[in-house]
Amino acid sequence: MRRELTVAIFGLAAITLPAMAQRPDIEHPPGQHYSSNMHVTFHVPLVAESDIRIEQDLSRPYVFQPHGRPAGYHILDIKDPAKAHVIYSWEIEEPDLHQGGASGIMLFKHKGRYYAVESYQFRQGGPDNDLVAIVFDVTGLPDTSKVKEVARIRDKVNPGGSHEAFTYKHSDGRPIFFTTVANNALQANMYDLGKLLDGDPSQGLIGAVPKPSDMPVNRFGGYHDMYVAYDPATHQDKFYGPGFTGYVIYDVTRPEEPKLLASFTGVSGVDVAHTFMADPTGRYVIGESEAQYQPIRIFDAKPALDGTVRNVSRPIGAWSPSWRNLVHQFEIRWPYVFAAAYADGLHVFNMMDPTNPYTVAFYDVYDKPTLDMGNPAGRDANSVMTGTFGVDIRNADGLIVISDMRTGTWGFRMDGFSGWNGHQWGVPNISSVQDWDNGPEGAPKTAKVS
Repeated sequence: MRRELTVAIFGLAAITLPAMAQRPDIEHPPGQHYSSNMHVTFHVPLVAESDIRIEQDLSRPYVFQPHGRPAGYHILDIKDPAKAHVIYSWEIEEPDLHQGGASGIMLFKHKGRYYAVESYQFRQGGPDNDLVAIVFDVTGLPDTSKVKEVARIRDKVNPGGSHEAFTYKHSDGRPIFFTTVANNALQANMYDLGKLLDGDPSQGLIGAVPKPSDMPVNRFGGYHDMYVAYDPATHQDKFYGPGFTGYVIYDVTRPEEPKLLASFTGVSGVDVAHTFMADPTGRYVIGESEAQYQPIRIFDAKPALDGTVRNVSRPIGAWSPSWRNLVHQFEIRWPYVFAAAYADGLHVFNMMDPTNPYTVAFYDVYDKPTLDMGNPAGRDANSVMTGTFGVDIRNADGLIVISDMRTGTWGFRMDGFSGWNGHQWGVPNISSVQDWDNGPEGAPKTAKVS
């Protein structure tokens, strides 16, 4: 009996020791940190601890890469991806005096001109703690001498700046800047960028999306990575807001009078709602929770939007690149979801069946050891909250761009994805990409287009 037991123990050791010897923080064997259907088109080493945006017109091959400290941004020319390079850099005046940094950048077009609007978060103790964002006219690119600041948004009532923002072409024709509000104001402000550019004394402030009265606050204190889209079926402009301890959908067809349509609270494991976005139909919504071990969750919003239930508390599907880690931000180009997955790099999954999403491609651009425990600061090399931060897609040709906090700015092509138009998939042509000239698909023809 003793001999059999010894053999069994040694047999078990022979099976388990190789697995135990493999470090639990290494996801990929050498040379296997990407799928064969994902290809690098360019890589520019930069400080890229922020979001990223790419212009959608093929005639404007420019990528905007913000940097946090010193607060500012780079503009990359990727006309020839093999020679992608920075053509313009800007940073806030007196950068050493500013306490904080840039948080992100969004793009918009108005009256035939192209603009970038960068958000900032500056604390007390330095200048500009009331600065929300700066708008730059970038129409003249590639002539960088024509890039110029044209407006600043300030909020003296709620100092602290903007952490997240979204630019949206409203169905009534207005270009609207949705942005978080600091100082625990617990709302998302809405600015008419047309009025701002025209010098309106109110800076174009037209309303605010409030915090639902019955939703507890999390460590972020307010809304986070938001999304806004038009619903051609209901003829509503909808705000998809993550924050607090859940997610919400508001009707912002009249921004001055936002109305709560649906909430997603009481979801097991979600106490830090971080990113929220809808598919082109508005039925299926995806929520991310900024905590280790938490997967992306897919919800069916129809029962709440139909009024069958007041709140949705259970997802119908979930996906994660690695159970040890977490995803940060993502973009939906149905049926694909492009995820900036922190330590796991860029991942793409298919949500055609929202109850059974599956991975179709990936590229780990920060293929270094990551500890199996988070760092609240989120910037340590041994944290699950380091690596790929932001992602954007150029719909015209399917180019994927990402920002990585450790390795810089990257461009990718995925086999079989040469562009996106919802009509090719039998869904509305609606994504985070805006039709600045004509307004959202399905909007009333009587809409005032500016």
